[in-house]
Amino acid sequence: MKQLLSLLAILVTFATVPVAFTSCADDETTPGSATPKPPQPEEPEEEDPLAPTLTATVRNDKAKLTAYHFNYHSTDPYGNPAILSAAITVGDEVVKQLQKKARGLVIYNRVSAFQEDDSPTGGEQTAEKILAGSGLITISADHYGFGATADKHQAYGIGIPNAQSSVDALLAAKKLLPTLGFKWDDKILFNVGYSQGGQTTLAVVRVITEQHPELQITHTVAGGGTYDLCETYRQFIINNYSDHPATIVAVVLAFNEYFQLGIPHANIFKEPLLSHIDDWFYSKKYSVGQLDRLIGDIPLSDYLTEEMRDLSSPTAQQFMAAFQQDDLCTGWTPRKKENITLVHNKSDLTVPVANAEHFYAFAHDEQGLSNLKMEVKDWGSQFGQSAHETGGIWFALDCINKISSTLGILPWVDVFSLDIF
Repeated sequence: MKQLLSLLAILVTFATVPVAFTSCADDETTPGSATPKPPQPEEPEEEDPLAPTLTATVRNDKAKLTAYHFNYHSTDPYGNPAILSAAITVGDEVVKQLQKKARGLVIYNRVSAFQEDDSPTGGEQTAEKILAGSGLITISADHYGFGATADKHQAYGIGIPNAQSSVDALLAAKKLLPTLGFKWDDKILFNVGYSQGGQTTLAVVRVITEQHPELQITHTVAGGGTYDLCETYRQFIINNYSDHPATIVAVVLAFNEYFQLGIPHANIFKEPLLSHIDDWFYSKKYSVGQLDRLIGDIPLSDYLTEEMRDLSSPTAQQFMAAFQQDDLCTGWTPRKKENITLVHNKSDLTVPVANAEHFYAFAHDEQGLSNLKMEVKDWGSQFGQSAHETGGIWFALDCINKISSTLGILPWVDVFSLDIF
């Protein structure tokens, strides 16, 4: 799923050089003496202890973009201070055609990552390549467990902590970009993501609403995300199946660890999966596709214990309570003028379409969010991809159309001509 996209916004700021002027009036003399006062040393500029740090500059001539990797201050999934990492991606369009003044910024919340090279600072940046021609600058957080925190287990599927890292990356990038010589239209900010990134994208809206009311998102496009984990888990149990079993395992591992449930793995998983958790999921050696094949295309009852499948059991109830704490379909109030589009494939067996339907009922019907639109259709399985991945292609197309129409430019890329799916 590293194929799925998001859009890139390029930031530009020209540094100005202050000019010091002097006049005779400045030549004060010491009382009782004709000798002018010696010039006083200038106060050194105070360093910002929270300033981001540029760690690498990576040029990709083929994709016509430059990525700037940086570390910044944020929090870990427990809420403790942490140094995380992210990438700023700038397409040549910004530098050559727009003279380093980008059309705006875009937060790209990455898709599921299981290996280090799936992360924005560790990989090929597939989605960022697609966005490079938009004239926007893209900010993509690695999230906890990758990049600067690669030695940690990722908080897979925990939307709010991952959104916090995305918002903090945006704020840090806005400090760093001027030092790189970039400016941007500060009135334009897109927020996009698919799959795990779709969940993070809606969580970004929540974090900005609750913590940064000064920020206004121009348009949010969220696709194929788990906005209601409790309902998602219920449907998996009822259907006894997921076509991406690795994602279920990763979610359960993350919630057990970061919500400190303390449930032994033997109470959660069956053999042979149980004996391979460390090697398969904590080593970061395998892609999601490889993990799916290792687990097998099998019913949930073949790898989850009875107590995990019995929703009335104490074990399942602990997980459901943790899922509820990260629920995006209750417990907050979106701003009435938010522009949000939800994209979801009705045939999706990885993330049930009920997630989009429940968020729409919560935000549109209950909260009166009139600018919430649904692009929910049955696209089936196309292009040799699963239904979930097919939904990602239509999500990418929707993002390109939303960005180009908002900016008043022609679509800069034909999604279906790209050899990435």
